[in-house]
Amino acid sequence: MAKKAITFRQQVTESPGASRALACFLCGSCTAGCPVNEIDENYNPRKIMRMLLLDMKDEVLNSPEIWKCNQCHACVAHCPQDARFADIIRALRELAVKEGHAPAGLISELKTIGQEMHKQRLAKITAKLEESLKEEQA
Repeated sequence: MAKKAITFRQQVTESPGASRALACFLCGSCTAGCPVNEIDENYNPRKIMRMLLLDMKDEVLNSPEIWKCNQCHACVAHCPQDARFADIIRALRELAVKEGHAPAGLISELKTIGQEMHKQRLAKITAKLEESLKEEQA
């Protein structure tokens, strides 16, 4: 007897951290709370989830949208079903690289970009606080 082919959504939900994907009922809370969506209206976590649940493997893994998530986990905090979209994105990225839809070094490059962004943010906050303190003391 031939082994039944695994669907894309099954493949994703078997990835570490992405097991809750099938709990999503596409309410859109992830998108409503997403800071990336606030600055890029084309970025839509709900749409990515819909495509995943519809087994649109090539469309999802070839989409530049899966690389825009900044892994802040705001979507996770907003999700009433605890679908853990940020973890699903991480699984999708890993699968995209594994199956040749993205360059092998892209995930580590994104981590480096994220770290640099955090350093810049902290430096700007520190400078602003120091500036405010100097103004108060003057």
